[in-house]
Amino acid sequence: LDELIRDVTSNLQRLIEEKGATVETGPLPEVMADRSLLTQLMQNLVANAMKFVEGRPPVVHVSCVQEGEWWKISVRDNGIGIAPKDFERIFVIFQRLNARDRYEGTGIGLALCKKIVETHGGRIWVESAPGEGSTFHIALPVAPRVGKG
Repeated sequence: LDELIRDVTSNLQRLIEEKGATVETGPLPEVMADRSLLTQLMQNLVANAMKFVEGRPPVVHVSCVQEGEWWKISVRDNGIGIAPKDFERIFVIFQRLNARDRYEGTGIGLALCKKIVETHGGRIWVESAPGEGSTFHIALPVAPRVGKG
């Protein structure tokens, strides 16, 4: 994940500079996942963290801890936050919480993130409150699952 996050920040360098953003990381492990899909997942979460901020430079923190058989990857921001009533809705394709004239986007990014995580046998969820930023959590198996069930 360390190398992958370096690639993500390199890919997003122009946006980081435009927004005056800071992307911080804690120690990150090696995970068993499709690199291109995980790059797409993390790039979307980091870009969203920078997009949905008002009145201050974005600060994004990526961290990971092992919880039993799971890696719990967290992407925390200082953005506008999300109301609890919208936690599930944001992962549904074409569901937007904000007006198109205020924030760009198609409404497919988080639905794609959910699909990528589920493809790897994991899950994704958010903790947030309006005005207090958001933390997206991704749980991925420490060891790849063999077969279904």
